[in-house]
Amino acid sequence: MSRNNNAPYRLYLTEDQMPKQYYNLRADMKELPEPLLNPATKKPVTLDELSVVFCRELARQELDNETRYLDIPKEILDMYRIYRPSPLIRAYNLEKYLDTPAKIYYKFEGNNTSGSHKLNSAIAQVYYAKQEGITSLTTETGAGQWGTALAEACSYFGIPLTVFMVKGSYQQKPFRKDVMRTFGAEVIPSPSNTTEVGRKILSEIKFSVERGESFASLVAKEKFPPLYVGLIVTGEAGGELVNMLRQCESMADFEVEEILHTLPAKAEIFGTLIAGLIVATLVFAVMLPILDTTNLL
Repeated sequence: MSRNNNAPYRLYLTEDQMPKQYYNLRADMKELPEPLLNPATKKPVTLDELSVVFCRELARQELDNETRYLDIPKEILDMYRIYRPSPLIRAYNLEKYLDTPAKIYYKFEGNNTSGSHKLNSAIAQVYYAKQEGITSLTTETGAGQWGTALAEACSYFGIPLTVFMVKGSYQQKPFRKDVMRTFGAEVIPSPSNTTEVGRKILSEIKFSVERGESFASLVAKEKFPPLYVGLIVTGEAGGELVNMLRQCESMADFEVEEILHTLPAKAEIFGTLIAGLIVATLVFAVMLPILDTTNLL
């Protein structure tokens, strides 16, 4: 595919050209996505039910299949202007590599503090929360992008924020929690003693250790891969348990990254996704609380 000199690599809008409305894709879809289901009734969720989870205006927008354009409030547009508009980029080299007549474009959304598109949504969510009289917010974050985005938005609109961050990321990526705290958010590694679930998880692990069970036996009960169990047995016997647990965590992170990287090339896409989710769940739900038991004993 030869480059058309009339089409630049990057297309930029001015601030005055920024869209003033959100486009609701579903209004033009011939086949709509499956509806959100109430997990209790297994029936399509109603506006009142979804408003328990989200602000009512956000719930209304989420369930709207007809309105094509939604006006963006001025307050949201004002914050968007801090880092938008973002460029629309023509992927000439990819077109050439694929030898395709298709014109391929993509948006670059990494030019903000969160490093992703998530700030676009966070600003709107915090704005509507404030409009409905909500005085504080609580959220969770994994690697920290969403937490960072919401922290920045909360700082802009003057709403206190508490972020529960997966403990592995909290320890491995200290700069993320520092950015969130710079915006005034309280960041808590999870699981922790500040929630009932966190206290239960830590208490169960502590009780098992106090009655003489080894870490390795606890891990084996959770049906961890034999390699992980072997590393933990070695670490416990040699006095290097914490280091071995961190090694297991790094290995699990690498496996997930490899799965996601090779996902498009795999035929068994759903099986791969499930495998990645299992690995991530094991790491975050079981291994990370174990790391904290040293401080509890």
